[in-house]
Amino acid sequence: MIETHTSRVVTLVTFHKPEQIRGLAQLSKLMKKLYGESPLGILACKKFKRISVKVLVVGHGGREHALAWKLLQSKQIEQVVCAPGNGGTASMERCQNLPLAVDDFEGITQFAKKQDISLVVVGPEVPLAKGITDYLTSQGLMVFGPTKAGAQIEASKAWAKALMQEAGIPTARAVVFTEATAAKSYVRAQGAPIVVKADGLAAGKGVIVAETVEQAQIAIDAMFGGEFGSAGRFVVIEECLTGQEVSVLALTDGLTIRPLLSAQDHKRICEGDIGENTGGMGAYAPAPIATPELIAEIQKEVLEKAIAALLAKGIDYRGVLYAGLMITPKGDFKVLEFNCRFGDPETQVVLPLLETPLEELILACVEQRLAQMPPIAWKQGTAVTVVAASGGYPGVYEKGKAITGIEQAEALGTTVFHAGTKAFPGGSLGTRQQLVTDGGRVLNVTAVGENFEQALTQAYSGIQCIHFEGMYYRRDIGHQVR
Repeated sequence: MIETHTSRVVTLVTFHKPEQIRGLAQLSKLMKKLYGESPLGILACKKFKRISVKVLVVGHGGREHALAWKLLQSKQIEQVVCAPGNGGTASMERCQNLPLAVDDFEGITQFAKKQDISLVVVGPEVPLAKGITDYLTSQGLMVFGPTKAGAQIEASKAWAKALMQEAGIPTARAVVFTEATAAKSYVRAQGAPIVVKADGLAAGKGVIVAETVEQAQIAIDAMFGGEFGSAGRFVVIEECLTGQEVSVLALTDGLTIRPLLSAQDHKRICEGDIGENTGGMGAYAPAPIATPELIAEIQKEVLEKAIAALLAKGIDYRGVLYAGLMITPKGDFKVLEFNCRFGDPETQVVLPLLETPLEELILACVEQRLAQMPPIAWKQGTAVTVVAASGGYPGVYEKGKAITGIEQAEALGTTVFHAGTKAFPGGSLGTRQQLVTDGGRVLNVTAVGENFEQALTQAYSGIQCIHFEGMYYRRDIGHQVR
């Protein structure tokens, strides 16, 4: 028998074993049946939601390792499961890998229901664009991440550009093309430099900053010729902006939106910001160029306008809205792109500085009560991450190279997030030395310091301890503020 006295109910919720109550939905129904929408029932449900929470993180990169790492810092998190995860996530206490593809929605659902997963956090853009949130929520699961309709803001640059123009969000002038001849004619008329973008998802590599008309035409042929698959069905040609790029990741519940710390990424493969675009070779946060005054303006002119425009289209957008902006030498800004998820490697420098428990912010977004949360709290200092990549990346690269030195790097005070690793065949996941490379971007060596120089020095000291055949990293991360 359940007594109605407040203290007894709270005691029940606090000490009841999770396996005795099959998930939050069942408990919620029980409380509503007993107490309706009374404050007592609501309080009891909220108390339970903060006890013995199991989280499933979808993805296998450095971003997902950082998300799992941050969530596990909370005593309220009983376990994190990463699907499929990597060698780093497998080695953490209270964390396990689940060998399922990020688009195996049915498999993820079955596991989540069987294991009483309280919350699913989606890392990469691909499953979001395919509708993972729609599918899992239809099965009664709680998911952090926008729906398929909302994910269009990243999945289609043409769609995002139209949204920005409709909402009056400052952005680069652009035209969308469906065939190469007209696109080439436009480029000849506009001249260079000019930016050529594949419309769809291309793992951060579908953007070509062409310094000459010839380079632009080669890029157009490559995109319409299938180099980026279906992502190149449409091509966006955009004016080339100059200045410094800044990433502003924001959390939203579809009504309220709050920015996290700004960060600066390093997209190009080579030092001096030259060479091919990558998923990101390093980052630091906060970005000094993004002053409080500038962030306030971005909040008003970009973030709030974007959420209002999405809402006007009937899109209930709950998750991360990531604005990539160009800050001109005059201090003006324009949006280069929107992403529908946490940035990578920006997440690896933003989360180490986050003081507010991450799961509290995520739940506030999912439950659409972000406006009720206190201001987001941050630790003092600066974070820097340097990416160790496979030789040949972002082109063809080999996998299976033995990795050494991670323990030595972490002994120096760095945190090493795994982006593309797996256990060495026959080795133990619990032994970090027995790891091999399994991706283009392999490791993110991250350090937090009282100031930028301290964090930078520590990150580079750490990465110098690590070795694998063909390893490459940029030695000029943070050159904008050195």
